[in-house]
Amino acid sequence: MHLLVPMDDSEPAQDALEHAITMFPDAEITALHVVNPSASMYGGDAAYNIERVLELEEENAETLLEEARSVAGEHEATISTETVRGTPARRIVEFAEEEGVDQIVIGSHGRSGVSRVLLGSVAEQVVRRSPIPVTVVR
Repeated sequence: MHLLVPMDDSEPAQDALEHAITMFPDAEITALHVVNPSASMYGGDAAYNIERVLELEEENAETLLEEARSVAGEHEATISTETVRGTPARRIVEFAEEEGVDQIVIGSHGRSGVSRVLLGSVAEQVVRRSPIPVTVVR
């Protein structure tokens, strides 16, 4: 069984990863971070420096995914990690289809305030778009 766990820096994402590892100890698990290239996400002068902003986001993603590998190690599990660019919900579903994923395990929402609403909507969009089972961890 191949599981996909979309990751951001939120507690629900961490909970989703731990759920996947503990509930499916023999599964192949991929932790995925999506860097959204939409300049409107970053505001201000970011539109003029979007490539640099994306490079910084990808560096942050590597730190985030290293933490995910560390969590897996604490559970004596091994995971693979990937970073892709695109609209989060769309890229999560596309990645799952392209890689033959059997199930997506996603946190219910992200940080707080506007970010929480946005990331909550990502989980909702993944549930609506995905042709494969999705487990939402709260």
